[in-house]
Amino acid sequence: MDCIFCKIIKGEIPSARVFENDKVYAFRDINPQAPVHVLIVPKTHVPSADAIAARNSDLVAAIFEAIPEIAKSEGLTNGYRIITNCGEDGCQTVKHLHFHLLGGKRLSEEMV
Repeated sequence: MDCIFCKIIKGEIPSARVFENDKVYAFRDINPQAPVHVLIVPKTHVPSADAIAARNSDLVAAIFEAIPEIAKSEGLTNGYRIITNCGEDGCQTVKHLHFHLLGGKRLSEEMV
């Protein structure tokens, strides 16, 4: 598989890791859109939100259980935003399920 996030998880491509457990890996986005911009991915390859099913939904639960811990460690005490993109029209550029944790300033109310 030629997935950049799978290579990051395996340590084949360097990343600025901020969190890791047996199911989740989180690292700083190389093109941050906010003062804090962390990507949170399942260690198991899931192509997108469209591929979430009963057999792998525990990975999404693990990610959302990790988010408050990551946010706290990043100093996001006044709130943050979680985003996932799905498919071409959703601008998903890496075909590995991932969530963007954004914060560190007041974010725009505009979503599109």
